[in-house]
Amino acid sequence: MLWILCLALCSLLTPTRADPGALLRLGMDVLNREVQNAMDESHILEKMAAEAGQNHPGMKPIKGITDLKVKDVLVPVITMNFMPGVGIFQCVSTGMTITGKSFMGGNMEIIVVLNITATNWLLQDEETGLPMFKSEGCEVILVSVKTNLPSNMLPKMVNKFLDSTLHKVLPGLMCPAIDAVLVYVNKKWASLNAPMPVGQMGTVQYVLTSVPTTTPSYIQVDFSPVVQQQKGNTIQLADAGGAEFPEDYAEGSSQLLLSAAFLTAELALLQKSFNVKVKDTMIGELPPQTTVTLAGFIPKVAEAYPKPKPLVTQIRINKPPKVTMKTGKSLLHLHGTLEMFAARRRDKPPVSLFVLETHFNLKIQYSVHEDRLQMTTSLDRLLSMSRKSSSIGPFKEKKLTGFITDFLQEAYIPVINDVLQVGFPLPDLL
Repeated sequence: MLWILCLALCSLLTPTRADPGALLRLGMDVLNREVQNAMDESHILEKMAAEAGQNHPGMKPIKGITDLKVKDVLVPVITMNFMPGVGIFQCVSTGMTITGKSFMGGNMEIIVVLNITATNWLLQDEETGLPMFKSEGCEVILVSVKTNLPSNMLPKMVNKFLDSTLHKVLPGLMCPAIDAVLVYVNKKWASLNAPMPVGQMGTVQYVLTSVPTTTPSYIQVDFSPVVQQQKGNTIQLADAGGAEFPEDYAEGSSQLLLSAAFLTAELALLQKSFNVKVKDTMIGELPPQTTVTLAGFIPKVAEAYPKPKPLVTQIRINKPPKVTMKTGKSLLHLHGTLEMFAARRRDKPPVSLFVLETHFNLKIQYSVHEDRLQMTTSLDRLLSMSRKSSSIGPFKEKKLTGFITDFLQEAYIPVINDVLQVGFPLPDLL
């Protein structure tokens, strides 16, 4: 299902809650859509209307009318309002045509427009502990009644019909439509605790911290996500305080807030996939990756390798990736080593030239696709680079800054973006 939620990725600010993780505000935009979809998919009103035309215990036939049937159920118009501390007040406006044979032998039609109203309480399922909606106080309110019966029959026949059928029978037949729709919606709540895969690396599970609360503008759902590696080890989320929504979000819209601590834990699942070995000599707009090019920055390379040798570059991320956020900017911090080798003949392993300790940032762009959070990165800057070891003797690392920066942008970032295409699952809720 395509999410229409606005993804609000914010830094951890004032301590409005103890657990880092995820906050979801369900606005009326999403709830209206899902209830309408449930109504359409279940065809429940048509089924209820069909029941209305059948004989039921205690239902007396209407004198002068036979072959009673219900048809032409109008497309329902659903109106909902939040009830703070309770749930949702729901009104389904629809209509139908009731047909039959009059005692005069002609066809009879009565067009009825009605409202079905109910209060949907947001409760906690005693068995599963998950939230659920439960309807209460359902009523059927007749808005208008039109008929093709002769005018001299209207007072007696229509009043008889209203008293003996519509007012008494329709509530019992039409109110189950509300319950049937809630069955569809409650299935969404029921799937909340299911672990969702992140490729083959692990799972993410959105665990509710409490029963969702209803306010005048939205339903707030607090999550304490569990990020687990494939082997079963849980990645702990850093306790960095609370998270809050931006002040400029559209009133009534649905908002999802993910903390930097949660995204950091998710990216830790992919840490091993961020280790890359690049053997290609020609990469994008870069000069040939050979010892000749490297010698332009480190002359000692030419002394050690007078004949050109292909370069092999290996990047290892030796610390868990970390996400930081500031207004309008999200960064992925990567700490690791960059080791450069001179390749030899196929039957001989490459020779290590040097190892650099590196720290660089990637800018993150976020999007939502098919219920998953997608990330795309680009190089922000190379923050630090120091020589850890060298087989060609000492050299000034700063001379390599431009060369390494271009390499990261052209050769490393595309690999990282390919890894990130796996996406991170979002709450399977509406």
